[in-house]
Amino acid sequence: MTHLSDTGRNPPAAVEYQINPKMIGLKCTRCGELFGLDLGDTGLGCSSCLEQGFPASLACAYENLDHDFGSCSRSKKMTRFGRYLPYESFPTLGEGNTAVLPLADIARSLGIAHLWLKNEGQNPTGSHKDRMTAVCLARAIELGKQTVVAASSGNAGASLAAYASAAGLRSVIVCSEDIAPAWAGAISAHGGELHKLKSADERWPHMRKLVEEDGFYPVTNFLSPPVGSNPFGIEGYKTIAYEIFEDLEHEMPTAIVIPNCRGDVMAGIYYGFRDLVDLGLVQKLPRLIAAEPGPRLVNVLSGSDYRGVLPVNENHLTSIGGNTATFQAFNALVQTKGTAVAVDNEAAVVCRKLLARHGLYLELSAAAALAGAEKLAALGYFDTADNVLLLGTSHGYKEPREVDFDKT
Repeated sequence: MTHLSDTGRNPPAAVEYQINPKMIGLKCTRCGELFGLDLGDTGLGCSSCLEQGFPASLACAYENLDHDFGSCSRSKKMTRFGRYLPYESFPTLGEGNTAVLPLADIARSLGIAHLWLKNEGQNPTGSHKDRMTAVCLARAIELGKQTVVAASSGNAGASLAAYASAAGLRSVIVCSEDIAPAWAGAISAHGGELHKLKSADERWPHMRKLVEEDGFYPVTNFLSPPVGSNPFGIEGYKTIAYEIFEDLEHEMPTAIVIPNCRGDVMAGIYYGFRDLVDLGLVQKLPRLIAAEPGPRLVNVLSGSDYRGVLPVNENHLTSIGGNTATFQAFNALVQTKGTAVAVDNEAAVVCRKLLARHGLYLELSAAAALAGAEKLAALGYFDTADNVLLLGTSHGYKEPREVDFDKT
């Protein structure tokens, strides 16, 4: 007989999660075709585009969104935005309500009006990934799934393992064998099962097999070229935009710099601000800026195929690494008239130290946002009236490598 102490998991909560009745389906971000909800559970994105060889993500589509945005009580944290998400309730560990903090002296050095950092390291497992995980698990539970799976060597894996265990689900994290001990330890402590493979590229076919043959529910991407993570989960990132509006309604950012890997959080923030425009609360979308460890989206914006292998610099920016892009990331930049910027390892280390001196200890990949802003400022991208917000995606205590600040 198996006892609870043997499994390390809680019994499944007797909670029913139901899809938001205002959802009308899933729309392809590339071709615009509207599909039923079940296509979002395959991990393959738009079936029409994929058949043509152009992997593209799906986005949740709604009708008649509630215009009473101001009635969302902050005491409920992220759950207060349920009426704008695929699920009005979902498993929660208290994610959301992360601080937006001013950086006035750095703003002056950049020659802009205002600079803020939204500190996503304040989420329960220390990163923005908790917003995606919470909503995605509601979908998995509604479908009766017992096991959720992600390909991750860091923040997404730690988040999924924590939330899954709290909800009584099994989690499998597919990673490369060189996963950092700090992340492997967190995943294992939460009860996540690590499937270690020799290389990062081997993760994709392994995870696809677990989804298609074993029936595990996919939370992250497993295609190559990539399509992006689970579309229900990506909706959780809309709440970052909602919170920015709440905190900065009278001094809205004109640009937001986001450390970017495959565009999940960037797409979600774009969807959130698009909602705010549709609700008449915001007049103009802020320009979204992707900060990356190489000219991936820089090249795509210049005409390179988003499906190709793209250049990346040698770096320790683990959470935003990789040599591929996604259509959803490209689309978010185009729709907001934003841009992308390649940053190097040394600049990120210097910016991490500068932010730490302001009381903000971030993962090196998160500090890439400031490095990107500094580079764009030096190139004359911003003007003196710009209000810029940096997304601090993850806490520095999760850093997989020790950074010697004294050498910077």
